[in-house]
Order: sequence, then structure tokens, then C-alpha cells
Amino acid sequence: MGLGQIGSLRRRLLLGALALIAVALVVAGLAIGLILARFVRGQIDSRLDAQIVSLASGLEPGPSLRLSRDFDAPPFDRPGSGWTWQIRRGAAVLGSASLVGRPLDVAAAPDGDDRPHPAEGSGPRGEALILRVLSLPDGTVVTASAPREALYGPLREAGLALAASLGVLGVCLAAGAVAQVRLGLKPLDRLRRELEAVRAGRRERVPEPQPAEIRPLAAEINALLDQNAAQLAQARTHVANLAHGLKTPLATLSLALSEPGRDPDGRLAHLVGSLDRGVRHHLRRARSAALTGATRIRTGLAGPVADLAGTLERLHAEKGVRVTHEIPPGLAVACDPQDLDEMLGNLIDNACTWCTGMVRVSAEGARSDVVVTIEDDGPGLGPEALAAVAQRGRRLDETVPGHGFGLAITTELAELYGGGLELDRSGMGGLRARLRLPG
Repeated sequence: MGLGQIGSLRRRLLLGALALIAVALVVAGLAIGLILARFVRGQIDSRLDAQIVSLASGLEPGPSLRLSRDFDAPPFDRPGSGWTWQIRRGAAVLGSASLVGRPLDVAAAPDGDDRPHPAEGSGPRGEALILRVLSLPDGTVVTASAPREALYGPLREAGLALAASLGVLGVCLAAGAVAQVRLGLKPLDRLRRELEAVRAGRRERVPEPQPAEIRPLAAEINALLDQNAAQLAQARTHVANLAHGLKTPLATLSLALSEPGRDPDGRLAHLVGSLDRGVRHHLRRARSAALTGATRIRTGLAGPVADLAGTLERLHAEKGVRVTHEIPPGLAVACDPQDLDEMLGNLIDNACTWCTGMVRVSAEGARSDVVVTIEDDGPGLGPEALAAVAQRGRRLDETVPGHGFGLAITTELAELYGGGLELDRSGMGGLRARLRLPG
């Protein structure tokens, strides 16, 4: 499988690094082996050349072929060792004890040169040898040899040590490559976690401080998030305008037709009801599509509740209403700030309207949801009134200003986000509204 077919960037980088390491180690091994071979061969040639020079200087002058002393020092004294020397002049031959009387078969060296040269030849038993030969001006040929094992043996031992060293080096380099790839890809892992945080609503944008290679990608992602947010805001504005343009006139018409004598047979009320249901159905679909973007909105609860509490206390200052609130720090909901203000505003304002003087707002996380509880110390509602008060346009006290749409709108918004609204009796004596929204 080629590198281009590998789906994992981490695997691709690791395989590329390991392949380069393997090639580098093979090339290094061959180069070091060649250098060692040249070095060992040079040492052998130097020893043979020194033996040849000693033999040439030890020849006695005269027609007979004689040496001034014995040159069979180790290892040239061991028969069959391959370490041999030989002097030939015409038919006369002198040889080392290691030859055991068997002459070397050596090709002649170049004439007129006073330095030893490598030669081609073989030993007494036809074995391969390393040969060095020197031709003297009087026709004397001096030869020295070493066994091939003198070259291959050290190379074999050095090669095993070299292979072990290169193997350890390769393991270290591979571990370094793995660590480098992991360290190099950490910014991508961090960017992935930051995008998950954006999608989950815990963060609005990808942080700008990034490595130089990742910074353009982070900037493009933030630009895309900004574009989506702008499109979402525009879509929500259109939906809100459409809602105000259609839902309020329909609700007003429905209330007008409910008066006695306005619609005797109920046909108009039925048509208006059908039209209202159709409009609300399509508005819900349009608004839901606008809210399901690439990012989730995360809105803290403490700030909006505190602002609404202060505002509504001033609006109901004549009654001396006091709104207390206990919101855990950091508690937030996946809800648009405007929708959250509208839902909480309707519920807290309703509690301030009917309370005797005290309204309490609290919130807690429940699994993946957040439950906001609004209670008051007013007269409260009975079971039948609780069932009727959530109906659109239904008001239990016509003397109190309003249109009767607050609780119905709050319920509709909460259901749009996957939550809901529950009404029951409060321990304070009045109404308790439990608003459930996604966390």
C-alpha cells in the first residue's frame, strides 16, 4: 500500500520516518563496512610489505640465494597458517617454514618499481591468499602472503558489533520518530478538542494562539463560525418578523371572533384556528432549522436572571415585590439569549404580578437538562385553573393587563429547544413554574 493510500496522517508520518531511518542505517552500515574493510586490508598490506622489505634487506650478496638470518618469526613459522614468504631467483627458491616446501604460485610483479604490489596467486593447496610481491633489479622476486581469513575474520566480528550498534540506534531513532510525530500532532488533537467544545456550546470560537502551521486553519474555522452565526441571526430575525407579522393578528382575530354574535356558526373561528395552527407549525420548523446550526448557543443563567430580577422589582415597586435568586455559578443552557430572556421574563413577570410580595428563582442541573424554578407567595391556582392557564389567549383575570399569551409562548419556546414547562403548587403558597431547558 502506497503512502498516498494511507488514511491516517500519524501512520503516514511514522511510516515515512521509519523508511528513511531504515535507508539511512543501511547506507551507514555499508559505508562503515567499506571503511573497515579498507582499514583492515591496509593493516595486512603494511605488515606484508614490512616483511618483504625485511627479506629484501636480509639477502646476502652473491650468486647464491641466502638470507643473513632467520625470518620465520610468528606467524610465518606455523605450517598451513597462510602467513608465508617466498624468495625466487631463477630456479632457486627460499620459503618460510609455513610453506612446508611447497612453493607459491604467484604472477610476476611489475618491473622497475621498488615498492611491493598486490599480486594474483594461490597457496600450496590452491587456497586464496592476500599476496604482496616485490621485484628486485637482479630478477629476484620476494613474495609475502596472508590468509583471506585475516581480512574476513576481523570484518565479521566488526560487522556483528556494527549491526548490533546500528540496530540499537535504529530502535532509538524509531522511538524518537514516534515521540516526534505525537508531539507534532498534538496541536491537531488540541484543535479537535476545541472544535468539540465549540460544537457542544462550551466555547464560541477556536482560540487564536496556535502554532504557525495551524494558525491559518484556526482563522478559517473562526471565519466559518462567524459566517454561520451571522446567517443564524439573520434567519432568526426573519422568523421573528414573520411571527410578529402573522401570529399576533391571528390571535387578536381569534379573540374577536370568540365574542358573542361575531361568529354564530363558528366557521370563521375554525378557519382562523386552522390557519393559526398551520402558521405555528411552519414557523416552528423554520425556527428549529435556524437553531440547528454548526454551533450550539451556550447562555449563562446567573446574569439574565439577575438582570430580570432587578428590572421587574422596579416595575412592581408599588407592590414592594422582592425577587430572590439562587443560581449556581457557571450553570448555563443551550438556548438563545433572546429566547431565554423572553421565557424567564414571562414567568418572573407573571410571578411578580400574582405574588403577595415575594418571588424566588432557583436552578439546578438534572442529567443533561437544567431546571429553572420560579415560585411566588400568591394565591396560586387550582387543578382546573392550572390546566386552563397554559392555553393560548386564556386569561383567568381580565382586570389584570395582558393578552394571555405569555405562558403559551414560553411553553412553545421551551418545547422548541427540547424542553418543557410544568406548573404546580408552590411550597410558598402560590404558583410554581418549572422551566426545563437543555444544558
